Amino acid sequence: MEFMSSFRVCASGLAAQRAKMDVIVSNLANINTTRTPEGGPYKRKVIIFSSEPIGSFNDILRMVKVEGITEEKESIRKVFDPNHPDADSKGIVAMPDINTVAEMADMITANRAYEACVTAFDTTKNMALKALELGK
Repeated sequence: MEFMSSFRVCASGLAAQRAKMDVIVSNLANINTTRTPEGGPYKRKVIIFSSEPIGSFNDILRMVKVEGITEEKESIRKVFDPNHPDADSKGIVAMPDINTVAEMADMITANRAYEACVTAFDTTKNMALKALELGK
């Protein structure tokens, strides 16, 4: 395997995990947002990954690709709070249904995956440097 392909795989993993972290941070930051520019409460976002082949290694080597970010349609919970400015006539407020514990677990997983990509990148770099030393 050539080193540049390995670097591309690592870089795609780093970019994908960074995008996942951005989505998780957005979800956590908007956990109490009841009014968005689109109207209604904030809806939990989920990132979708896919794999993409690299060059001639179609069946062996694949990169991570961010397919997109989607909103969960059923991510709204009703809360009784008649004093809230966004409450309806019955005192019900539509709130984002975001589970903080689940988001934090996803964040830890994304962080570990990011660290694994960094380790793989460093290992590949060290292998390339050792290969260059052999030529001396």
